[in-house]
Amino acid sequence: MTDQPHGAPKNRGRPKTFNREAALDKALELFWRHGYEGTSLSDLVEATGAKAPTLYAEFTNKEGLFRAVVGRYTEKFSGQRKSVLHCPESSVQQGVENYFRATAACFTDGQNPAGCFFICTSAALSAESTGVADMLRERHLSQEHELTTFLLERQQRGELAAGTNVHRLATFLVCLLQGMSVSAREGATRAELEEIVTTLMQQWPTLSQLGAEVNEAVRPTQESL
Repeated sequence: MTDQPHGAPKNRGRPKTFNREAALDKALELFWRHGYEGTSLSDLVEATGAKAPTLYAEFTNKEGLFRAVVGRYTEKFSGQRKSVLHCPESSVQQGVENYFRATAACFTDGQNPAGCFFICTSAALSAESTGVADMLRERHLSQEHELTTFLLERQQRGELAAGTNVHRLATFLVCLLQGMSVSAREGATRAELEEIVTTLMQQWPTLSQLGAEVNEAVRPTQESL
């Protein structure tokens, strides 16, 4: 070993570069498990390994980080289920079933906190978190819009009766997804969620006609006016 010359600068390791995606994944798990209100900045600093000034510089504040996490969740999980739903080779019934079974798998995969991230984080928000609440509400509406769009497209292709009220059907399906999320959060297994999906598909012939009978019943009266 050679002596270091007097006055020579000490060797220093390279500063750690901030890995945005890794930090978002850590923050995602934390928010998913404990909710928005239950996750503190100190929790996020510890989980991500980044210092508070770094997080502030990257995301401005806790809400900014949460908004970025929402985008990360959508990218990693929602996109996969969306592609399953819109698979052109699947019928409308197959698309709905595949979507729900993929959701059941996601809610109970064991690698992430159970249930839906959006539902879990919106369950306990204070009155002060209006921005976060509005954003999560938009995400819930977006899911309903996605299902409505899918059903309308398949209705136009003749896979659903012309009189079927696809808006009511989409609302019902979203409520069922929310119930599955709550069940998973409370410990329901994938097999138990799969049974719910099986029951849904057994009722599909009736559900796919939702509102059609009413529309057919009132049509002659309307035409006679």
